[in-house]
Amino acid sequence: MATLSDPPSEGFRLSQLLYDTRYRSMTIQVIAFMLIMAGLIWLANNTVQNLAALGKDFDFGFLTTRAGYDINQRLIEYSNDSTHGRAALVGILNTLLVAFVGCILATIFGLFAGVLRLSNNWIVSRLMGVYVEMFRNIPTLVWILIVFAIMTEAMPAPRDFRGEDAEAMMSLFGTVAITNRGVYIPSPVVGDGALILGLVFLASIIGIVFFRRFAKARQEATGEQLPVLWVSLGLLIVPSLVFYLILGRPITLQYPELTGFNFTGGVHLRNSFIALTLALALYTGAFIAENVRGGILAISKGQTEAAFSLGLQPGRTMQLVILPQALRVIIPPLISQYLNLTKNSSLALAVGYMDVRSTLGGITINQTGRELEGMLLLGLFYLITSLIISAAMNVYNNSVKLKER
Repeated sequence: MATLSDPPSEGFRLSQLLYDTRYRSMTIQVIAFMLIMAGLIWLANNTVQNLAALGKDFDFGFLTTRAGYDINQRLIEYSNDSTHGRAALVGILNTLLVAFVGCILATIFGLFAGVLRLSNNWIVSRLMGVYVEMFRNIPTLVWILIVFAIMTEAMPAPRDFRGEDAEAMMSLFGTVAITNRGVYIPSPVVGDGALILGLVFLASIIGIVFFRRFAKARQEATGEQLPVLWVSLGLLIVPSLVFYLILGRPITLQYPELTGFNFTGGVHLRNSFIALTLALALYTGAFIAENVRGGILAISKGQTEAAFSLGLQPGRTMQLVILPQALRVIIPPLISQYLNLTKNSSLALAVGYMDVRSTLGGITINQTGRELEGMLLLGLFYLITSLIISAAMNVYNNSVKLKER
C-alpha cells in the first residue's frame, strides 16, 4: 500500500539570501547598514588624517579649560573662571528654558486662535485670521527683533518709577516692574518646612490624577459627569494652603525694589529672553492654530449635531466630543512645530541671549579653535533634544488616540 509523505526539505543555500522572499529584505538591510557604517568610518578616518595634516588633533579636553567670558542670564552658578563645559551647560539650560516656556505659550496661543478662527462671530474669526497670516508669513528673526525693539524702546526706564510724580507704575499691585532693561518679578524665598509643603503639593497632584481617572471611568460606565474642575482645584489649593499656614509660611516672596539706578531683588527676566520666547511662541502658535483648525474641520458635522441633540452646550461639545477626536489629526504636526521652535531658539544670538549656540557653538569655538568638536557636540544636543520631544509626544499620542473595540 502506497503512503504519502512530505517531500524532503532542501538545505539552506546562499542564493536564498537574494532570491528567497523570506530573507531578501533582511539581506538588503544588512548590506545597506554595512555600507553606511563603512562610509562613516571612512569619513571619520579621513577627517582625523586631515586634522593631523593641519597639525590638529581630535580632543574634547577643551571642555575642562577656563572659559574666561561672562553669561548675562543663567539658571546655575557661573563665573568667567568656570570651565567651557560649565558654560556649555549654562547655554543648554537657557535653550531648554526657552524651548519649554515657548512650547507651552505656543500651544496656548495656537489652541485659542485655532478654535476662535472657527467662531461664528465674524470679527473674532477675522482677527484670528489676521494673526495667523501675519505671523506665519514673516520670518521668525524679524519678529524677534520687533519684540526686542518694543521691549527696549517703548518700555519705561527704571528712573521713570521714582518719586511721587513717577511716569510709570509697577503692575500687579506693585509686584512686577516692566522696564526697558527687562521685567522684574517676585522671587520665592524658601525656608524651613518647604520640603514638606512640596510633598503635600505632589500628593495633591497625584490625587488629582487618580480622581480624574475615576471621574472618566464613572462617566463611561454611568454617564454621570462629576465636577472635575472644581474638585481638582480644591485638591490642589486646600491641602497646600492648610499646610502653608500650619508650617508658618515656609515660602515667601521677595519683591523687586528700586534702589539707585535700577531695580534689585526678585527675578530679572532680560529683554533678550522675553523677546526670543514671546516671538517664537507667537510665530509657532500661528502654525499650531492652523493644525488645530484643520483637526477640528476633519471631524464630521454630524458629531456636533449629535452632541447638540443630547443637550450639550457648545463649550462642552468642543471639550468632550470634538477636540478628543481632533487630537489624532493635531498631534503629529504639533510634534514638528515643537521641534521647529526648539531649533529656532538658536536665533537667540540676534538679541544677545546666551543659549547653547552662543556659548558652545560660538564663543567657546572662537576661543579654543575646536570647530569640529564644538559643532559635533552642538548637533548631538539638538538631536537628543529633538528625539526626546518626539518620543514624549508619541507616547502622549498613543495614550489619547481612538481605541477600537
